[in-house]
Amino acid sequence: MSLYDIPLRTLTGEPASLAAYRGKAVLLVNVASKCGLTPQYAALERLQQKYGDRGFTVLGVPCNQFAGQEPGSAEEIQTFCSATYGVSFPLLEKTDVNGESRHPLYTELVKTADAGGTAGDVEWNFEKFLLSPEGEVVARIRPRTEPEAPEVVAAIEAQLPG
Repeated sequence: MSLYDIPLRTLTGEPASLAAYRGKAVLLVNVASKCGLTPQYAALERLQQKYGDRGFTVLGVPCNQFAGQEPGSAEEIQTFCSATYGVSFPLLEKTDVNGESRHPLYTELVKTADAGGTAGDVEWNFEKFLLSPEGEVVARIRPRTEPEAPEVVAAIEAQLPG
């Protein structure tokens, strides 16, 4: 199954899919509003601003599975992201990334190993998966790695179309 075929929903509950991003590099990130890593939103937005017009998007996936750090409603999440960090990139609905209720998208994503060769469950909020313009997972970046770390920027730039 292609990642493009997996049904998703936007933060506002509209049907969506990764097929809308076919031809773009996508950085999928499970996000949370009350996490020590929440300031990564600022760096994610800077990446969106820097590369958004070059065939790239950040795609935020709110998740409340890690110490209840994303307790808000869709409206609260949207307001927090836009008011606090000026987030302009799209957000999906709150999603489980681990466990029995893991979303099918994450069932596929967690098969990808990180730079150290480890696959499996998402470790924490702000774990990042870089998708190529063809929809293949090309990198898994663990939560504590900053979005603007040189290795992340290099991986993104290597995936920019054309």
